[in-house]
Amino acid sequence: MTYQEAVEYLYTQTPLFQNVGQEAYKEGLYNTVTIDRHLGCPHRLYKTIHVAGTNGKGSVSHTLAAILQASGFKTGLYTSPHLTDFRERIRVNGKPVSPDYVAKFIEKNREFLEPLHPSFFEVATAMAFSWFAEQEVDIAVIETGLGGRLDCTNIIRPVLSIITNIGFDHTRFLGDTLPRIAFEKAGIIKKNVPVVIGEYSEETRPVFERKAEEVSTRITFAQDNCKIISQNYINPSKVIYETAALPALESGLAGLCQEKNANTILTAIDELKRRRFKIPEAAIRKGFRDVCRMTGLRGRWQLVSKKPDIICDTGHNSHGLKYIARHLEELSSKPGAGQLRIVMGMVNDKDITQVLALMPKNAHYYFTQASVKRALDAGSLRDLARDAGLDGRVYRTVAQAVKTAQREASPQDLIFVGGSTFVVADLLTMPEFFIHG
Repeated sequence: MTYQEAVEYLYTQTPLFQNVGQEAYKEGLYNTVTIDRHLGCPHRLYKTIHVAGTNGKGSVSHTLAAILQASGFKTGLYTSPHLTDFRERIRVNGKPVSPDYVAKFIEKNREFLEPLHPSFFEVATAMAFSWFAEQEVDIAVIETGLGGRLDCTNIIRPVLSIITNIGFDHTRFLGDTLPRIAFEKAGIIKKNVPVVIGEYSEETRPVFERKAEEVSTRITFAQDNCKIISQNYINPSKVIYETAALPALESGLAGLCQEKNANTILTAIDELKRRRFKIPEAAIRKGFRDVCRMTGLRGRWQLVSKKPDIICDTGHNSHGLKYIARHLEELSSKPGAGQLRIVMGMVNDKDITQVLALMPKNAHYYFTQASVKRALDAGSLRDLARDAGLDGRVYRTVAQAVKTAQREASPQDLIFVGGSTFVVADLLTMPEFFIHG
């Protein structure tokens, strides 16, 4: 079996959430535990950090992995979804899992797996845990896929749990109130394993406190002790944070939401130091500054082209897009700024009306749809956008929308591409923007 055959098998034989949505979701840990035992419980052979949350968990996971790697730890990183290549999900010291391993894992285990009818994510998680064991990592940063309590990553016993924030997303599975969603995310909190909460609200804090008390563990709310004094944007992809302990801390992740993520990361680093992890200041600075290069992270307020600037971001719900909308409005209101142009598509199971209400009214819109089954029809998105006071035209592919925006833009204009992870994925698949992960 070749790598391409293995990936095609995964896409066709196991339901992939990013393509089909609800049909791919499997509640419960039976399959995960069964597969894990079959593989010899590989996740027990190294330390782990578990990261959940509505938004920001990818940025937090990648940055922590970069910092640990810079500290000398051989570091695994498991995240989702991928943008252009399945191997992006599973990395060791920033390097994607080898194509040969993916092919051999499927070939070796398919006879055992098929009677279980596992989901794509269940198989990918088992593969990641096994790869990290084979590579003899010191520690692995594990990002949940959806929720926490019943997420198939939740068989690990980490040295630290992190919950970035709680917002409305995947409400069909996690609940339609913030406390219910918080309850599902809080399911990763385990007995005697410290937990860091990045952001909370009056509704969600008691949920976390009750869970921490129930399992007798220490809980730290990063929001209560903000380490960041100020921030200064050097350019669209670089920001300098001022903190008491780390003055002039440069970060390669520059979206407005990243300030809260940075505070969560710094709080988590303090907790890891209490757990006797040796993390030098130089490693923290390197991890923040070089996270994208070190871990292959893409699609987080990423500048992909200049004159006109084209920025993409994978934010895809109202909780995340409120920061993006505010940042775009700030940039477009600066002296000398040109026209703001937004290439936008969404999937059909998101809080579309709430998102559209947040988006800047002064932009030219290019409504489009990503190349996945869950994509909302571009015409339907345009009609909903009109009700929200947003005006634009319809394009059937992301490439058509982006090329039209480029053709119509002046060098001073700003083009933003987003609304869905999969719109960004289609952008980064275009030859002029493609970079191997």
